[in-house]
Amino acid sequence: MCNFVSDCSCEDQLKASVTQLGQQSPEKVIYQTSLMSALLNGVYDGSTTVAQLLQKGDFGLGTFNQLDGELVAFDRQVYQLRADGSASPARPEQQTPFAVMTFFKPEHQHRFAHTATRDDVHQVIDRIITSDNHFCALRLSGRFASVQTRTVPCQCRPYRSMPEVLGNQPTFDFRQRDGELIGFRTPQYMQGINVAGYHEHFITDDRQGGGHILDYVLEQGTLTFGAISKLVVDLPQDREFLQADLNPQDLDAAIRSVES
Repeated sequence: MCNFVSDCSCEDQLKASVTQLGQQSPEKVIYQTSLMSALLNGVYDGSTTVAQLLQKGDFGLGTFNQLDGELVAFDRQVYQLRADGSASPARPEQQTPFAVMTFFKPEHQHRFAHTATRDDVHQVIDRIITSDNHFCALRLSGRFASVQTRTVPCQCRPYRSMPEVLGNQPTFDFRQRDGELIGFRTPQYMQGINVAGYHEHFITDDRQGGGHILDYVLEQGTLTFGAISKLVVDLPQDREFLQADLNPQDLDAAIRSVES
């Protein structure tokens, strides 16, 4: 009888500990509005606002209506990276056709004291988060020897597909700049829903420039990252999304062409 009472007491303590741990470490969730395949198909207008994004996360990336530049978010601040290479704070009422947000809670940290390539940085993450079946959010803060970016120009109707738009995309080369790299590693099975592999945006330390990353070389800096195992996707209800071809034959090749 005494053993039974003791077992119950231990079980109650365990439940209390688990509950407390859950309260201290809320569930990590990625929130996404729309699909990458819709963006590829020319669905460039959405109804989700920047203010609404910040209710879903304090960290993320995406784009703006009319494909008007790149979106980067961190520390509860959202910035618009425009086609001229400039950056500025986004307005709360601005809307997005595609964005990915989370509340950033990194589990791992790695300090780079010497020069590292983009592949070097990714290898650190891949060695620790070995499964490709979970998402990973990452932030790299430091001094960059070089960062090559591109930024999508604002579009007018009738909208062309994204591969057509990016045929003449402006590119930029930032040299010897401090800045922030914000990104996600997405599982390969998510291609089309999101962008499989690494998807990263950059903004300078003075918040005056940046873009979608094509490549970079880090001089020194700190990488923080963590795995995420839950995804919530908010699908649009408008006619353009409902009529879009979301599963074209060349989906994988199309996404790789616009992201690399």
